[in-house]
Amino acid sequence: MTLEEVTFEKDRLSRRNLRHLLTSPTARCLVAEAAGQIVGYAVLLFRQGTAVARLYSIAVDPSHRGRGVARRLLDEAEQIAFDRDCLFLRLEVRADNQRAIDLYKRQGYRQFGRYLDYYLDHTDALRFEKRLSGHVPAHVTSPPYYPQTTDFTCGPATMIMALAGFDPGLVVDRSLELRLWRESTTIFMTGGLGGCEPYGMAVALARHGASPEVWVNSDALFFLDSVRNPAKRDVMRVTQMDFRAAASALHIPVRRRVAGKRSLLPTLTEGARAIVLISGYRMLRERTPHWILAYGADDHHVYVHDPWVGEENLETAVAAAKLPIPWAEFERMARYGRDRRSAVIIVRKERKP
Repeated sequence: MTLEEVTFEKDRLSRRNLRHLLTSPTARCLVAEAAGQIVGYAVLLFRQGTAVARLYSIAVDPSHRGRGVARRLLDEAEQIAFDRDCLFLRLEVRADNQRAIDLYKRQGYRQFGRYLDYYLDHTDALRFEKRLSGHVPAHVTSPPYYPQTTDFTCGPATMIMALAGFDPGLVVDRSLELRLWRESTTIFMTGGLGGCEPYGMAVALARHGASPEVWVNSDALFFLDSVRNPAKRDVMRVTQMDFRAAASALHIPVRRRVAGKRSLLPTLTEGARAIVLISGYRMLRERTPHWILAYGADDHHVYVHDPWVGEENLETAVAAAKLPIPWAEFERMARYGRDRRSAVIIVRKERKP
């Protein structure tokens, strides 16, 4: 706390935040010492199941600046991230902090974005990243990122990202997010409003001009086991059967396949997108179904946008967009429930005749 107070005039971490970071299993705190005194620190954040680390904060005592403390902290942070199989280290820096910007550029970081009005005094933040290993293949292009704005619209958010990647003129806003949810919701879930299942999402995508294809490993209906109320289950059953009839009427292909490297790598390489059902536990530590968008892959990783931004864990969109996930981890998370359900909606640019 002493170092925080002498280093930053504004946007300081609170004592509560620092205590949380020191004990969080998804954070690592490094300190630099000189003569028994802490003269610098760095905080790394990790996201479960992904190959991205984030440098959340770095500080050096003003009396020890210019002595290489920040560079050594950065080197150590990169090594820790690399040892945890991270492919990228990302950070935000004040647009007027030229000294820090110069350091990051010397260390091989590149600017890839900007947050407007990010800090309390309305200064912008520049977004930097450094690839710690590997390379992004030329065919991997990222669609625009769109975060879900409710607890129940991860499916519509992934549909928006898939559609926007093929249609740069698409008007992306919350109205479209909720419209897509209304067109594809199961109506009920365990509690609160219902999420979306693959047939309803495919039908909505087709009606918005895309060419979808459904991959499932079972013909069973989705999410009924988690709903105890018989009336709610019956509504969900009728709704899902109606979606399946609509998918058949629209001639949407349905294939018996699972989400894995063998099936998805060639599909993503040819330019398709894949909306994938995952277990939220491996990434978010919540046992709920969750949809993410896979938009590219190489031999080692699949690249995804996760629409969920965990603000309670100090996350911003930089922690959820453009995530490289090792294939082995992806194949583990791309199953949901006791029966290990697999569901994917392949999305291509336009409907086939």
